[in-house]
Amino acid sequence: MKILQVITSLKTGGAEKLIVDMVPMYRQRGYDVDVLLFDGTETPFKKLLKDDGVNIFELGCGGSVYNPINILKLLPYFHKYDIIHTHNTAPQLFAAIASLVCSVVLCTTEHTTSNRRRSLKWYRPIDKWMYSRYKEIISISSATTENLRRYIKISCPIDTISNGIDVERYSSAVPVERKNIGCKNDTFLLMMVAGFRYQKDQDTIIRALTLLPKNVQLCLVGDGDRRVECKELVKRLNLEERVVFTGVRSDIPNVLKAADVVVMSSHLEGFGLAAVEGMAAGKPVVASDVVGLRDIVKNYGCVFPQGDERRLAEIVERLKNDSNFYKTLAGQCYLRSKDYDISKTIDSYIDVYESIVK
Repeated sequence: MKILQVITSLKTGGAEKLIVDMVPMYRQRGYDVDVLLFDGTETPFKKLLKDDGVNIFELGCGGSVYNPINILKLLPYFHKYDIIHTHNTAPQLFAAIASLVCSVVLCTTEHTTSNRRRSLKWYRPIDKWMYSRYKEIISISSATTENLRRYIKISCPIDTISNGIDVERYSSAVPVERKNIGCKNDTFLLMMVAGFRYQKDQDTIIRALTLLPKNVQLCLVGDGDRRVECKELVKRLNLEERVVFTGVRSDIPNVLKAADVVVMSSHLEGFGLAAVEGMAAGKPVVASDVVGLRDIVKNYGCVFPQGDERRLAEIVERLKNDSNFYKTLAGQCYLRSKDYDISKTIDSYIDVYESIVK
């Protein structure tokens, strides 16, 4: 079976991470899987796939991914694959339009519980039509499925398949030396791995730092449009000596191992993949009590009300000072991560693929 995974780019993000982790594993199981990027900008994720020998095709490099010419550029690929599997808005929409002139089996994964276009009433008919072109829709959590059903109000088949990670890769990783990521050895290190996008809430963890002792340091891993804004907040709060921005890293398992606590502060999540990664690294995970995170973290790690830096600081303070509490949470989080081993995710996706090409 030949499958083409189509995604906007391979910059930082949960959808991108899923592609990087899963495509090589499909190939190991005998499936012929390639990747098509609307934006072929070089990134650490892209390098990882190249190093694994994955075929990567590009419609362009830089520029707008919403250029309508991409619809025409997609067409030659449709004849070569049994399934076209899209991720993110532009690939979803343009593949649906292209399918009007070229018959193909379309599958898509919905990665978020909400997005900006859902607030636009005039856009809903477009989305309803777009999803109707897909033979299979996959959502990454039950909340994502429920929200999508409420939004499109059509009877498209939607399967819920949780994202997964290679738990062993994270649990056995060797910690990166803290000096190599700009952090100090004698601090209690908080870490958040996330793109700087409107869905994320790095601001709350930055503000929480002002309520914590000076030997608590914060490492923010990732890049995105709001990185400059967050740096300005750090400067206004006089936290330059305590907050490190690493940019994008390809060695996330090793970086997470260097942390004391992993924090996921978000406004919303489709599925908190980064929280599972922190758990697999054997770290206590503290997360916003929002859809997409609470189901993973609650009763295993700790959750705090979204945007409540005071409660977040209280939890961190207890983890720092109570070693028994720290060890209990770390152990619970690691056991929880095993529920999301990527082998289970791969099995579920393969079942879908086999069912839609019969």
